[in-house]
Amino acid sequence: MLAIYKRELKAYFTSPVGYIFIAFLLFVVGIFFTFYNLRQSYPWFASVLSGTTFVFLILVPILTMRIMAEERRQKTDQLLFTAPVRIVDVVLGKYFALLTVFAIPMLVFCLYPLLLKTFGKSDASMAMDYIGIFGYFLLGAANLAIGLFISTMTESQVLSAVLTFLVLLICYYSASLASIVPASANASLVAFTVMILLAAVIIYLMTKNIFLAAGAGCALEVVLVVIFLINSKLLEGAVASFFSIFDVSGRMENFINGILDVTGITYYISAIVLFVFLTVQAIQKRRWS
Repeated sequence: MLAIYKRELKAYFTSPVGYIFIAFLLFVVGIFFTFYNLRQSYPWFASVLSGTTFVFLILVPILTMRIMAEERRQKTDQLLFTAPVRIVDVVLGKYFALLTVFAIPMLVFCLYPLLLKTFGKSDASMAMDYIGIFGYFLLGAANLAIGLFISTMTESQVLSAVLTFLVLLICYYSASLASIVPASANASLVAFTVMILLAAVIIYLMTKNIFLAAGAGCALEVVLVVIFLINSKLLEGAVASFFSIFDVSGRMENFINGILDVTGITYYISAIVLFVFLTVQAIQKRRWS
């Protein structure tokens, strides 16, 4: 794992990708910091971070698009499959390299509360700011895990970046999307039917097995219809509850307010573990196919 980690980390800093990621993130946060904290005399740095979560939609696809897709395109993933190293170690080595690149600007952000406290004579709690920075790091780590998994699904860096952007965009606006769908059971039935169809397509793209995809889709649709016929009230407002699962950015709200939210920490760690696990399984499937 250490060898993979060193190779990936070196690759980010022998190409412009790592520098672009760090510079752009520092630039955007620096603009918000200058405007709100310095010019508007706003004492809390954590609130600045809450306004910059949109940068992950741009930066995560750029940082993760090549990490697995490039291996498939150049066929160097075959070397990894035959190397005396576990697939999970390969994936973790690559993921920890991503986290290291992301951690560099995070360390710089840790200086901002100190600057406000020292030179701004701020009465704001530094603990609140550092809890906010911690939540921001968890949010970024979860987004990177999503990007890592999507990069595994294709050999095209461009397609990987586009798909990662779209998935993160849906997660970013999941609460808004849920509010569009009426809370009625009929609307929920239609919405879940569309989502089941999309899930079947994704299963097919992952497995290339049309029978598995169709079977899974039909089984889920049957369960949905049975629930609707037996007790349709269970579907009322279910779409909003379902989309709340994907509201990755919304989980950071408590951290920004200085609350060390155990539920939020569990959510982010679970998301990271889930997508790292899915990445390992996707590679294992290709290894034996």
